[in-house]
Amino acid sequence: MKYLYRIYQLFIALPLGLLATLLTVISVSIGCTLGNGHYWGYMPGHLWGRALLKILLLPVKVEGRENLETGQSYVFVANHQGAFDIFLIYGYLNRNFKWMMKHQLRKMPFIGFACEKSHQIFVDKRGPKAIKATYDKARETLQNGTSLTVFPEGARSFTGHMGQFRRGAFALADELQLPVVPLTINGSFDVMPRMRDGHFVNWHPLSLTIHQAIYPIGKGDENIAATMNQAYDSVMSSLVPEYQGYVENPDQ
Repeated sequence: MKYLYRIYQLFIALPLGLLATLLTVISVSIGCTLGNGHYWGYMPGHLWGRALLKILLLPVKVEGRENLETGQSYVFVANHQGAFDIFLIYGYLNRNFKWMMKHQLRKMPFIGFACEKSHQIFVDKRGPKAIKATYDKARETLQNGTSLTVFPEGARSFTGHMGQFRRGAFALADELQLPVVPLTINGSFDVMPRMRDGHFVNWHPLSLTIHQAIYPIGKGDENIAATMNQAYDSVMSSLVPEYQGYVENPDQ
């Protein structure tokens, strides 16, 4: 079955995946240029993520959607097991959201333009003025049910285990007084470990667990620390036993 799956990937999944990606890029670029970047910056990516996982025949299980309120904006924080985290969240979280990304990506050809037009949140820490501009942009964007998704580890895991959480997403949630929702991803590391980027995909089920929202208990460092610790514990609690426990990530 392993080799049959690889043949399927090479001759069926790869061409279909490339076509889906091309259509997504075109849809985002044209849609966001013409207007309504909030819709076109999300919906094509949502359909793309779902389509790629279905094309690759990867089963997906989602738990906890009942923990989310209609019309509420959230800051979603997830563990970062691998590249397939993006497809899983885009395809199956079922919430209009923006990605939190480094400000340097704004200068990348095509990608920077598309991200800017689709209202992704660029984080700039080059001084108080830049930080305030980041918060102001986020405040303008994250309303009417639009949310933010962040990988607070900052990089994909080398082992499948979780590294440390950085405080940036939690500081932003504190500034905007938004609830934080932890997400636990299982299976992405088994599908394609970071060390095997560009290789054949391994067939393995994927799961996304949506935990209960963590609402602010105040504002400032105490709230940031409490939220970050609670979110970390929630994400860790739903990891499969094989990947339980902290392992230092060299990228951090």
